[in-house]
Amino acid sequence: MSVSAELQKAIYDTLIADAAVSALIDDRVYDGRPKASNFPCITFGPSDTRADDMECIDGRFETIQLDVWSRDQGKMRRCKEIMDAARNALHFADLSLTVNALVLIRVESMRIFMEGGGLTAHGVITVEADLEQA
Repeated sequence: MSVSAELQKAIYDTLIADAAVSALIDDRVYDGRPKASNFPCITFGPSDTRADDMECIDGRFETIQLDVWSRDQGKMRRCKEIMDAARNALHFADLSLTVNALVLIRVESMRIFMEGGGLTAHGVITVEADLEQA
């Protein structure tokens, strides 16, 4: 399994298993944009990597964008609650990878804005992981 795919699976599994996240979105964590009826939810957005190699270690920093979506009559509160729950589940979490190694994961930033004519709250969570590739 690729390092990126394994990291995404670990993040997905963590979000789905977290009681606070599940209380807000059930199991609606998607790899791609949601259908209009699947709000609120979290989706995986863009990601990028940069090398962090050392002698005898193939390392990388990977940044993943998580998008939080809610439609609550133009209000942002629910989206903010989901963002905070996701942050609490992931920030400095002790996640295990099967093949590769996760050195550190942290939530780097969060922001929120309105889309869709003011109907959809869109939160952006930037997660950064320090990884060692097997």
